[in-house]
Amino acid sequence: MKVILLQDVKKQGKKDQIIDVSDGYARNFLIKNGLAVAATSTSKKILAKELDKRKALEEAYIEECKNIAEKLKNIEVIIKVKTGEQDKVFGTVSSKQICEELKKKGIDIDKKKINITAPIDSLGTHIVKANLHKKVEGEIKVTLKK
Repeated sequence: MKVILLQDVKKQGKKDQIIDVSDGYARNFLIKNGLAVAATSTSKKILAKELDKRKALEEAYIEECKNIAEKLKNIEVIIKVKTGEQDKVFGTVSSKQICEELKKKGIDIDKKKINITAPIDSLGTHIVKANLHKKVEGEIKVTLKK
């Protein structure tokens, strides 16, 4: 019997995959527990529409991320820090601080998407990567001033 999986099922397949399983397993376990539906022509059409809808939403999100990446190219984040002797910065700048400064400028990015590879602990300009999407990456100019 062919079924469409509604969730990932261990050792069977991933969500939205059409698989062939025994009739008893399909009726008594997969369909009964809401893990799958029978693969009829109607359910296949519904699946195709759902996949098209998800693809359109994903493309719209990627486009939005590209727009944010373009805005990030033109913005410089200035963070004022306390310094000691010989202009040594106390501590380092975190992704949370960068995120808060971006919010002040009208760009809302989750702090987990900001990727700081080397610690930002010296005065001057630093380039920080922002992973907005798997396919879209932006750069943020972070400048530390006294």
